Amino acid sequence: MRLTIINQFYVPDISPTAHLAASLAAHRAAAGDEVTVVSSRGGYVAEAARAAADAEENPRVYRLWTPQLGKKTILRRCVDYLSFYVLAWWRMLRLPRQDVIISLTTPPFIVLTAIAHRMLHPDTKIILWNMDCYPEAAERAQKLRAGGAAARVMRWVNRGIFRRLAHLVTLDTAMEELLLSQYGPRERALPATVIPNWEQASFFPSGADHARWDRMDELGLSGRFVVLYLGNMGVGHRFETVIDAAERLKHEPITFLFIGGGARWDEVSEAVRRRGLTNVILHGYVPKEITPSVMSSVDCALITLRDEALGVMSPSKLHANLAMGLPVIYVGPAKSNVDDAIRAFDCGCSLRHGDVEQLVRFVRAMREDAAAFAALRARARRAFDEAYCDERTHAQFDAVLREVVGAR
Repeated sequence: MRLTIINQFYVPDISPTAHLAASLAAHRAAAGDEVTVVSSRGGYVAEAARAAADAEENPRVYRLWTPQLGKKTILRRCVDYLSFYVLAWWRMLRLPRQDVIISLTTPPFIVLTAIAHRMLHPDTKIILWNMDCYPEAAERAQKLRAGGAAARVMRWVNRGIFRRLAHLVTLDTAMEELLLSQYGPRERALPATVIPNWEQASFFPSGADHARWDRMDELGLSGRFVVLYLGNMGVGHRFETVIDAAERLKHEPITFLFIGGGARWDEVSEAVRRRGLTNVILHGYVPKEITPSVMSSVDCALITLRDEALGVMSPSKLHANLAMGLPVIYVGPAKSNVDDAIRAFDCGCSLRHGDVEQLVRFVRAMREDAAAFAALRARARRAFDEAYCDERTHAQFDAVLREVVGAR
């Protein structure tokens, strides 16, 4: 089978979608498919996204030029998006007929380039692997006027896209319900499958002994109970409850460690400076290959989600944290993928925004009750093995592909 995957980011970039796309591409190539990847040379972190020539091996990766202006302003981001749109469109029109195209949603509406290919090759099937929902995400983040002209145009485009899909893959049930209720074709039922994001089981072998992160002593983390937030601090996240809890715990041997970047970084940094919170440390992104060392050196994980982001985005931090056996503290709305995981596997604490007291109690309890803490860690790893590793999710994608094109 000829299979193409489209996403702006691809390894060695550190973005979660880059590694998910690469994981699926390698899996299907190993299964015998002729796999093509269309991505850009840009990334979350410019120095991490090294340019590479088109490869002849399987999967074949086309890395398209973009100006790599970054995300500091909407204009810069749009210029990067536009350049990728144009070159991806041209590349997709030049590809030989593909049996299936799997399009992610970075940048938004990049699936239109798959539809352009299908116009030349009507037998091609398109799967939308939905990571973000537009215009809903922009409206809820108040970056776009709700129901305005731009939002109405985006919804009109979405309805046209969904009529041309063979299958929809979403990250959780809330996302699936939102998309199908608004854009599901009237003339037929669009097949849809919930497949959570994942991490490679081989990258997180059970019982592995990872080296201690070499910056623990330098950052003054030795001997402290460390709560880790690892990854993007974007517009879909909130940190007020966490900062309030950190202030309550500032005289105890507990540290909140933020590693990453994003739109909320300066906001959190300013709150920490203003309140004088020496028990909150902010550190830039680290390469993916050393994240197991970082996570093995801390005690539990932190994930947040804005109420308005429910159904339009799904935190990707969950899976690696579970793989490392880290109990998860989740601050956000109920019925998200993280809330579902905690409730299904009892592997952490799920609480709502503003519940500072429960957050403080849970952190204290984990630090003081070694037996309960060890049980939480064991259940976190079990959740990964049973639901959030590539060995489970690849099989779900295989089933979707069989349904779309038939068994081969």
